[in-house]
Amino acid sequence: PAELSSGEAEELQRIKWHRKRLLEDIQKLKDEIADVFAQIDCFESAEESRMAQKEKELCVGRKKFNMEPTKGIQYFIEHKLLTPDIQDIARFLYKGEGLNKTAIGTYLGERDPVNLQVLQAFVDCHEFASLNLVQALRFQEGASDLGFGGW
Repeated sequence: PAELSSGEAEELQRIKWHRKRLLEDIQKLKDEIADVFAQIDCFESAEESRMAQKEKELCVGRKKFNMEPTKGIQYFIEHKLLTPDIQDIARFLYKGEGLNKTAIGTYLGERDPVNLQVLQAFVDCHEFASLNLVQALRFQEGASDLGFGGW
């Protein structure tokens, strides 16, 4: 503009040049943020796919367990849904999510040494200390659903 001195005109040009650089930097940051969001979306999609696969494997494992308990446990271990650790197996059976109680009783009633160890760990999962005698007996009656009428 005509009313600016040469020093002011130079300062205005520097300001415009810096403004242009800042706008370019802002655009680069926007692009990088968009890339990060795209990667997050991709990660979430992959995670959802893994979760769906795991849920499918859990479902198959439950069906196998309910038909043939020993093969079901082996399936869970082979697919890394369960470790071969006795305590882990006992806790899994104690939770019993989607497992048939009769199949749990069948597995725990087998006389294989591993099954006997799992049975002991399974019993240890139950908390009788805070129960009075009547409550403990009622709880034990519920255990008869598993085929253990008189532990």
